[in-house]
Amino acid sequence: MAMIKSVFPSLRIRGREALPIIQGGMGVGISAHRLAGAVAKEGAIGTVASVDLRRLHPDIMQRVRKCRDPEIHGAANVEALDREVRAAREIAGPDGFIAVNVMRALSNYAELVVQACKSGANAVISGAGLPFDLPELTEKFKHVALIPILSEERGVRAVLKKWGRKGRLPDAIVIEHPRYAGGHLGATRLDEVNDARFDFARVFDEIRKVFQELGVAFEKIPLIPAGGVNSLQKIKDLFALGASGVQIGTPFVATEECDAHPNFKKVLAEARREDIVTFMSAAGLPARAVLTPWLKRYLAKEERLRAQAASSCHECPSKLECLTHCGFKDHNGAAGQFCIETQLAAAQRGNIEQGLFFRGSESLPFGTEVRKVGELLEFLLRGARPEQASLLTSAA
Repeated sequence: MAMIKSVFPSLRIRGREALPIIQGGMGVGISAHRLAGAVAKEGAIGTVASVDLRRLHPDIMQRVRKCRDPEIHGAANVEALDREVRAAREIAGPDGFIAVNVMRALSNYAELVVQACKSGANAVISGAGLPFDLPELTEKFKHVALIPILSEERGVRAVLKKWGRKGRLPDAIVIEHPRYAGGHLGATRLDEVNDARFDFARVFDEIRKVFQELGVAFEKIPLIPAGGVNSLQKIKDLFALGASGVQIGTPFVATEECDAHPNFKKVLAEARREDIVTFMSAAGLPARAVLTPWLKRYLAKEERLRAQAASSCHECPSKLECLTHCGFKDHNGAAGQFCIETQLAAAQRGNIEQGLFFRGSESLPFGTEVRKVGELLEFLLRGARPEQASLLTSAA
């Protein structure tokens, strides 16, 4: 394994050490085996996102092409996850740290968690809901680290109490800031996304108090802030607050090794700040994405669609039950009125006109350039620009 020298201490999670960066999980074929394997090979934590991985496997897609049975499609995604984790391991080697991100909101969440463990993942990372049952699901896999994604003190307190009754503590906690992160956000309403209660300094201070109340040493559970982290200085600022590492998503899309379609990388890399919008997803959570032609058309009629949701007679076009709760399928006007599976799949294919392209709010480290994973890590952990990386490495 090629270990990059970092100006920060190693991240220690359940007896393993890694560079203090977790590559964020980005679903529907964006962070799969190539990206996760490359990140883990460099010594950081690579993450396979478990959502809809069947789309990366033509033989599986051919097999289920005419099938509308949700259980068969669910099993296909579980099979694809197994392939992706094992392929990531082939790239990373036996010592690479491979995680699997499983959204709590998925209808087959439990099956994906168990398969991730069976396939050899070193950690399960779970957000988009409170993963209260993660300790039970992984009871037979004591070596697998459990890492919830939360956004504020209330969620941390709830998970610590619930898991504590089962004799388990999180091996780390990702603290995601809704103001900056991409994809589904850790707020319940759009007007909460910019709430000061999510600011890292405040959340860290509140978590310290929760740990103290519950008798948990602050240093026992690494805190991993996520959202808007795109430079060495931002990482230094977060370490000064008490972070043990950071989770970074969008910058990894603009790497050569990312599994995303070239058009996906292009859309994210070329997006201007005014092109990035926050809206209500079909999952019932605020989400952040690039304002592509489809999203622009949808937002123009969103108010009318949500008002008509209860009386609408439409059916789920995919009939796959991908989410436990879907505003479109359930005719729930409080959530988005579109099939998220259809739009994310279009993005995965590189369809700029029809796709939904999730993205964080901040600029990318190398602007519109697509660089290697190793170069991105060198920049984030040492401040080394690509043209400087080889010189710094040889001098180290």
